[in-house]
This record gives sequence, structure tokens and C-alpha cells, in this order.
Amino acid sequence: MNKIIVILLLSVFTGNLFIHGQADSQLTNEQKAWLSKANRHEKNGWIYLHIEGTPEERGFQHGYLLSKEIKEALRQTSEVWHYQTALDWQWLVLEGGKMFTPKTDKENLDEIDGIVEGMKAAGESTTRDEIVTYNGSTELMGYWFPTVKDAISPNYPDPKTESCSSFIATGSMTADGGIVLAHNTMSSFYYPLCNVVLDILPDKGHRILMQSVAGLIHSETDFFLTDAGLVGSETTIGGFFPFDEKGIPEFARMRHATQYASDIDEWCDIMRKGNNGGYANAWLIGDINTNEIARLELGLKYVGFEKKKDGFFIGSNVAEDLRILRFETKSSEMDIKNSSVARRVRWKQLMKENKGKIDIDLAEKMEADHYDTYLNSNTPDMRTLCSHPDLDPDPYGVDVPFAPWGTLDGKALDSKMAKQMSFVGRWGSACGTPFDAKAFLEKHQQFDWMNGLIVDRPTQPWTVFKSGESK
Repeated sequence: MNKIIVILLLSVFTGNLFIHGQADSQLTNEQKAWLSKANRHEKNGWIYLHIEGTPEERGFQHGYLLSKEIKEALRQTSEVWHYQTALDWQWLVLEGGKMFTPKTDKENLDEIDGIVEGMKAAGESTTRDEIVTYNGSTELMGYWFPTVKDAISPNYPDPKTESCSSFIATGSMTADGGIVLAHNTMSSFYYPLCNVVLDILPDKGHRILMQSVAGLIHSETDFFLTDAGLVGSETTIGGFFPFDEKGIPEFARMRHATQYASDIDEWCDIMRKGNNGGYANAWLIGDINTNEIARLELGLKYVGFEKKKDGFFIGSNVAEDLRILRFETKSSEMDIKNSSVARRVRWKQLMKENKGKIDIDLAEKMEADHYDTYLNSNTPDMRTLCSHPDLDPDPYGVDVPFAPWGTLDGKALDSKMAKQMSFVGRWGSACGTPFDAKAFLEKHQQFDWMNGLIVDRPTQPWTVFKSGESK
């Protein structure tokens, strides 16, 4: 009985020493103090993680409290990499470490080192170069490797870049004249889950609340807000191909910009500096202090940038800057059979139809929209804003039939929520359609290599998150 009481008291005072039901008696007093300031809890399919302090402290908190999830994410990433290339994961870790570790700033590396040490304390092993490579995996797999694959793994599938739908609106477009931002993530079902709500209170810079993935120091999806009054999302620029090995990794620039920028221009300037062309995105950024919004299309040689205090910007993976579209992508902006073009048309329709009405409720409905502008019908498929390629027989031959990718979530915020460091999110399809992994693989056995990689996503409600949450 006395032993039980001691354990219960320990859990009360340190709060976060229990990982999957067990306390780690090997923690130092310093590490216990670090963990006492952090917390994780789960809510409607999301994992909420609060970390704070120095880079080493918050990295340790992250690595320790999400150790099992990070280890599983590394396993998933390594298995997908091996299947698609027939190369060992450690080959990419070696290449990624050589390319990205020396170019990642000290603060980000210190946080990554903290993740490594936190995982070690929780009984899971990894290395600095592995976590750097994992943080930069989108850049390495989707942008660097295609430049060298013909000599190494010529049948490596072209990376899918048509992903994510987003808008930002302000002024006469919205119901209250403030900013409304909404975003959903479209990705492969077999990649690590982007169901982490990460609340970061750093010892320097601005507080961040963002969607993320276990083990990442950046957002990756991307959806964020900061206590500087900045809000942001992005959609990938489809068909983008230039890459500069000498540049600074995108993940390091994104995290630094989000933590330290105080306004839109500063955020965009940080992203431009050392740009490597990796994970080329159209960023939709807003400043709730001024109600100003901007779109930064960050190519490699070419950059598109616009700001306004009245109107909207949309993102559907089509580059709007003609120089980027013509010189740095291989995409069409007119073939409405393609998902990106069909969604671009739908965004324009919705913005025109709903001028002056846009609020959080409407943003949620837009992210869950199933209108196919090619078929001119309500048909959940690969071309809809809430995308469902897994349901799409694709009779038009523009993609893989029943492809296991699509919309994984929905998020939205307005100026009022952002001032309170809050947003609303839904895990699973933005429309609420559930996904049964076993039933999908039994029906579509061409994807049987994904067994153990894709998981169920039951219907979840829209859920409000805010910085400083406790269990």
C-alpha cells in the first residue's frame, strides 16, 4: 500500500513521468523538472503536446512524451522509403545528415538533440542525423532524390505534389471584417499521422500553436498561429522541380520564421533567406493586428508575393505567379480533370458565392466540400476540396484508381480565435467520412504492402484547441 501511495504522489508532483503506464526511475532530477512543465493528452483523435523552455528542455519533453509515436513514425517512413526505392533507410539518413545537419541552425539542432535524448530516456533509440533526415524527409524524398534517382533507383515513383486545400480571407469577404483562415491536409494514408497539436512556449521568441507530426520541430502540414498575431497555412506548389543542395532546409527556415517573426514581411524574409527550393509552397499568411493577408509563393529562382487588407487568397497546388508556373513547374493550370485545377475553380466559385459571409462555420463547410467542378456534381472524389481518391475509380486515367491518399483533417480559425491562441480542428476527413483500413486493403489488394502502415480514422467531431491546455 505504501508503495502505491508513493507512486501516486510522484505522478501528482511530476505529472508527466508516466509513459504508457510506467514511470522511468532513471530520470535525473533535472529531467524530472523539465517534464513537470510539459504535458500530453489526447482528444478526439488528436494528441495535444505542450512543451516549453530552452531548446534542449522542450526537445527532451517532446522526445520523452511522444517516444512511442516518434519510433512508429520512423518505422513507417523507413518502410515507405525502402518499398519505393529498394534502398535502406540508413542510406537516406547518411545522405540527409551530410546535406542538412550542417545547414540547420544551432537552436533547431539543440531541440533535435533534446528529442534524441528524450527518446533515449524513454527507452527508444535514434540519432541526430535520423531526426534531421526525418524532419527534412519531404524535401529529401520529393525534391532532392528526384534529381539523382535516375542513376540510383530509376523506377522510384514520382512524388505526389497535388495536396492540401486552403484559403485566407479578410475585409469585405468575411462576416466580421476580420481574418478567416482554413486548411485541410491531403496526403498519403501510409505516412506518419499529422494528428499532433503542438503548443510551444520557447524561452526566446514567440509562442506557437501548430499542427504537426510526432518528432518534427516544424509543422509540415502546415497550419500555425503565434502570439505575435501571425496565422498561416500553405499548399504545395504542384509539379515543382528545381532544388539547391547548398540551401538551408525548408523545415529549419519555417520553424525559425514562425518562432521569431513579428509581422508578415519579417516572416517571409526569413523564409526567402537561404531558400533551397525544397518543399516549395504557396504560403497564406495573416496578421490579426492589421487584418492584412499575404500570399508568398516561394519557388527557387522566382518568388511571388502579394499583400492586401481586403479580399482573399486561395491555395490548391497551382502556382499563381506565371514565372514559377512556366519556369519551375510541370503543371497545367487548365486541365480541369486534374485535382489541383478542379479545386482551384471550386475555391473561386465559393469565394464569389460567399462574399461577406465567411466565418468559422462556413469555413468548416468549405473544407468539407464535395463538389467536383469537372463532373459538375456533388461527388466525393480526387477533385473535390475534401478529397477522396480512395473512393475514386478514376475512369479518366489521370491518377491511380482508388489511391490511398486524400484529406486527413480540417482546421479553421478567425481573428477572435487567434487572439486567444486557439483554432478548431477535425481529425479524419474534413467531411467526417470514416476510413476502415482493413476493409480498404481487403477490397483493394494491390496496396497490400501498406498493411501495418495505414490505420483506421473514425468519424471525429470538430474540436477547439488553445495554447496552455492541461489534461
